[in-house]
Amino acid sequence: MARRAAEPRWLELRLPSLPENVGVARVAVAAFAAQLPFTLSELEEIKVAVSEAVTNAVVHGYGHGQGVVTVRAGHDGHRLWVEVADSGRGIADIEQARQPAFSTDPERMGMGFAFMEAFMDQVDVESVPGAGTVVRLYKRPRPQEGTRLPDEPAAAAGPADPGEGLRDPAASHREAAAGRSEGTGRAGPAASR
Repeated sequence: MARRAAEPRWLELRLPSLPENVGVARVAVAAFAAQLPFTLSELEEIKVAVSEAVTNAVVHGYGHGQGVVTVRAGHDGHRLWVEVADSGRGIADIEQARQPAFSTDPERMGMGFAFMEAFMDQVDVESVPGAGTVVRLYKRPRPQEGTRLPDEPAAAAGPADPGEGLRDPAASHREAAAGRSEGTGRAGPAASR
């Protein structure tokens, strides 16, 4: 019998833009992500990244006003993607918003995007001022020594190739802290809006 390719799986949440719903989103996405062979450490990284993205939507997108934050997640058996969308204020200058320590709220640290970059393989941001923002996060489980991910050829079981979208989170965190991107093709480090 021929093996069928893994069908994509997905999750969608529509949450009122309330600070207490940040925890709902992070736990739901982490539980969903556990379908893939992520380590507990990787699941914690996903929780932090989702928390930062949803917090940005609540605090900066809507300014603690009323609105809806939509959180979608999916995977194809090999890679997780998470999308956090709001219909709030939008971001006028995405590159500036992604700089560590930049925030439009003086009571915030401005490290949200930096944490997302440090813990995820890829972070994409689309925004239209006055219409909202979409943040997309991507992550693959890191292969453990001597193992391979389900339905992947044996050649994929070797060391992670940075060109394949996998990376060392510690190196990424160092890049984020230094405020630079080394031309890796991944979006540069950033801070919360």
